[in-house]
Amino acid sequence: MKIHIDLDCFFVSAERTIDPCLRGKPVGIGGRGDTKIFSHEKSRQFLSLKNSGSFVPAYFFEHQSTQENDLNKFIDPDGRIRGMLTTTSYEARAYGIKTGATIREALQKCPDIIIKQPNMKLYQELSHKLKHFLQKRIPIIEQGSIDEFYGDLSGWVDDADVPEFIDQLKHEALEILDLPLSVGAAASKFTAKMATNDAKPFGTLTIYPHEVNDFIKEKAIKEFPGIGRKTERALLARGIVTLGDIQSHPDIFLSTTKSQKDLYERVCGIDNTPLQESRERKSIGISRTFDPQIDRRELTRRVIILSRHLSHALVRMQKHPTHYTLSIRYELSQKGNAAITINRLFSESFLRETLLSLFYQADIHDNLKVIRIGLSCSAFTQSNHHTFSLLDYDEDLIKHKLTQSTSSLREKYGLDTLLWGSEL
Repeated sequence: MKIHIDLDCFFVSAERTIDPCLRGKPVGIGGRGDTKIFSHEKSRQFLSLKNSGSFVPAYFFEHQSTQENDLNKFIDPDGRIRGMLTTTSYEARAYGIKTGATIREALQKCPDIIIKQPNMKLYQELSHKLKHFLQKRIPIIEQGSIDEFYGDLSGWVDDADVPEFIDQLKHEALEILDLPLSVGAAASKFTAKMATNDAKPFGTLTIYPHEVNDFIKEKAIKEFPGIGRKTERALLARGIVTLGDIQSHPDIFLSTTKSQKDLYERVCGIDNTPLQESRERKSIGISRTFDPQIDRRELTRRVIILSRHLSHALVRMQKHPTHYTLSIRYELSQKGNAAITINRLFSESFLRETLLSLFYQADIHDNLKVIRIGLSCSAFTQSNHHTFSLLDYDEDLIKHKLTQSTSSLREKYGLDTLLWGSEL
């Protein structure tokens, strides 16, 4: 059988490992558009490419945890409360405060809620410790995100012994790592994930193949992992409301596309896809949301800063992208996008010029204020001169080596050690 392991309110649980006084209290981890990256003040940053998922940036700043309420960090000089909650404790959820709520809304529902700044370095470290803990007990582990994992128990634990095994796993994790987690088990990883959701908090649930039909019968289609809003709307329009409805209409799914057939089988608990112990990253991006900004010189400065950080990540990954994308979001919900595919040996200067060019193309509403810029690179290729443009290769190779040297210095002394003049 396959199991799905999910940490309960992970960011809050992590804070409680270093501050036990937070236990039993309504706690929220506050998130706010990280504009420190654009500050002229130097600050220590960390890059981690091992974890992914919602609210998990590749870059994060060093944060010293204190046994205090960090609410003042989310209040502007004019008294405006900013930010949203990336995680809430179950005690906070009892007040109707959910992940994604604004801090202002949370305080209205529970004035006593404790707001903490995110400590991403701590969360990354605990995630790595949990993965190591699981690898010592389960032969095959796939990491889904910073706070969830899948395991394959086939040939390792008899199906009849799975409930006892996952219950013991849950208690060992709490005893050794001080982290509460919930575990679901089923023949399919998708069913196992739904079982985990039903088991929370700090619970376990095993769904055997003969129990799948009853388990999914009344569940809303949006509860199935992999059914997004677009698919949900399309299914609801056809009168399909529950997962049981999907199972009852094989004619709709089995005679169309492969993805529709796969969806039907997965809903029915049929899935033979093996777990992936490691995944090759196919893209890397960086984005920031900030207060409305209309000054285009300042916006291009921010593109350059983001490209510097993205360049450092690409060097660490030892990747050479050939597809580049830049997106803009304006204050009136307008959007702008631009992309290009080009085979050139990667260097920081080439990345910078490419993304600046894309910014000028994407900025189609230059009379509007911008609130978000996102950069991304994909379609990685190998470092082989036969792959890249031979006309530019010699010059690009010199720039590529320079990029590697500057990245080594930044790795040792900090990302703000070497800056472009236009960043100042």
